[in-house]
Amino acid sequence: MEFDHIHIYVEDAIVSRNWFIDKFGFEEILQNINDHDHTITIANGPIYILLSSPRHPQSPVANFLRQHPPGIADIAFRVDNLSQTIDRAISGGAKLLQPVQTYHHTIASSQWAIISGWGSLQHSLIEVKTISPYKWLPGCQYPIKLKRSPIHLTAIDHVVLNVEVGDMNVAANWYNSILGLNPEQSFNIQTDYSGLYSQVMTSPQGKIKFPINEPASPNSQIQEFLNFNRGSGIQHIALTTTNIIETVSFLKNQDLQFLSIPETYYDTIEGRGAAYRLQQDWEPVKKNQILVDWNPSNSASMLLQIFTNPIFNQPTFFWELIERRQSAQGFGEGNFKALFEAIERQQIQRS
Repeated sequence: MEFDHIHIYVEDAIVSRNWFIDKFGFEEILQNINDHDHTITIANGPIYILLSSPRHPQSPVANFLRQHPPGIADIAFRVDNLSQTIDRAISGGAKLLQPVQTYHHTIASSQWAIISGWGSLQHSLIEVKTISPYKWLPGCQYPIKLKRSPIHLTAIDHVVLNVEVGDMNVAANWYNSILGLNPEQSFNIQTDYSGLYSQVMTSPQGKIKFPINEPASPNSQIQEFLNFNRGSGIQHIALTTTNIIETVSFLKNQDLQFLSIPETYYDTIEGRGAAYRLQQDWEPVKKNQILVDWNPSNSASMLLQIFTNPIFNQPTFFWELIERRQSAQGFGEGNFKALFEAIERQQIQRS
């Protein structure tokens, strides 16, 4: 199993499409307009996003937007055996929201269905047999030829779900039951201002990384997300890049706004040897305010990451960009305190 695509429900698909094209280097692939909603598919290399806005007050998109602000409605997974995946999901407690649909083309065949996820989230499940380099998406009448990303994006690295107090372990057990995700790392992150708990879930093949967060204090950034989102939901999605310096430089030139990191952070990691490890990349990393983490036992294995500001009007969903040099593992644990303190500074400004 692996990530396939992302479906975002928004108030105006055209406005959101323009934002992704202007700020994030995406391109439009196709549009689908029906009586209920308007969906635009955009792509940046292998990253595919569906943007849907309502055209009818009783459409699924309209119903979602009455409950929540704009955000992630569907995290789609590509699976090896759709029938077995659905049987497991239903026996584990998921609901079948969209029965199996079948599609045939000379260069591709596919089956897909939709199951319920945690809270308002849903998951499209797709079994597809296609000739490379083509991709197929639900609702598309023909395979789509894959292109290289102009900004070095290669994959969805991980997806983070925020849940209510006391629900983290329940949600983790539920995803183990319905999709076979297994618990891996867990974190208890505390700052002077707030805290959170996190349980990372992964697929047996390791292609799905799905951290689940819950607040550890009433003023936690996770609780603020839950308040503004009016319930659980996807907090952020990390996209893998093969050259984070060039990616971020391009996006900043497009005026995409990123989380601000204080200069003291770089003083601290320079003292730990970051400048020596990064060599000629040290100054561009500082200039672009990229976070850096590494395993002391492997100097070549480095994780570089950066986070956008929330992309909607409410402080809910944001993007992460991540480069894993020499197959660096983890989620930047050495940066957790600096990251969450940076988010808290914005949180305090809003309060």
